[in-house]
Amino acid sequence: MDNREEVREFLTSRRAKITPERAGLPSGSRRRVPGLRRSEVAALADMSVEYYAKLERGNLAGVSPAVLEAVARALQLDDAERAHLLNLARAADGSDALTRRARRRTAQQWTPRRSLQWTLDAITAGPAFVRNGRMDLLAANQLARAFYADVYASPGNQANLARFNFLDPSARGFYPDWDTFADVAVAILRTEAGRNPHDKELHDLVGELCTRSDEFRTRWGAHDVRHHGTGTKRFHHRVVGDLTLAFEGLEMAAEPGLTLTVYTAEPGSPSAEALALLASWAATHERDLASDTVPLLE
Repeated sequence: MDNREEVREFLTSRRAKITPERAGLPSGSRRRVPGLRRSEVAALADMSVEYYAKLERGNLAGVSPAVLEAVARALQLDDAERAHLLNLARAADGSDALTRRARRRTAQQWTPRRSLQWTLDAITAGPAFVRNGRMDLLAANQLARAFYADVYASPGNQANLARFNFLDPSARGFYPDWDTFADVAVAILRTEAGRNPHDKELHDLVGELCTRSDEFRTRWGAHDVRHHGTGTKRFHHRVVGDLTLAFEGLEMAAEPGLTLTVYTAEPGSPSAEALALLASWAATHERDLASDTVPLLE
């Protein structure tokens, strides 16, 4: 992905989101652009208009942390957006060059250690799985394989949650709040693109989704990023029905770039009962799950 274009579009999109009123500036009567003018951002960041315009053209190479912080403050970036800006600056500097080859090698050769799979299998109260920044499902416990039965069932999904979200019609039934899940999926991919701009598989995935999904392409152009570590989500599983689950996403210290996610239900709730039913079904159909053939509950 072209770093200068990424920087330019990200900063422009963030500037467009900040109204003069929100920035504590007079709105005026003749504004030709949404959000702030470059001159207003420059003033808020205490730099010349020429210098800020250079940054917004995509020239982040050599920019100091203090300048990046001033821009982040002027544009009122949240934590995820600040981290994304720093990642874009590192890519512009080439400071990730030493780790780029290692990241590529890790992505191509990674398989779950036996101890990791044992850990996943020991989690029996809810779905537990490992994914990367491209949203590939890399390892899962039995309940997660049953939970994501529709993802695994179609070879076209390639066990990728983003591809399932935008290209598999069954996703809209699985996600009652489909738009929210779509926003989150794109934000995760956009965040990963800033953290690892040299990932060819990510580039190919984004290209495929932009070509095949108008919904994805529109969201990708918004340049939204986010941290996705905890929360509550609603699902409709074709075997056990409606589920409301809390989740925790844990960054794996031994595997940088990978996330271990665990879903759980409130004890004693209908969702907890549904998970218990799904676990029973998964145990009965373990061989079918292993072969990605998952019949409905009988």
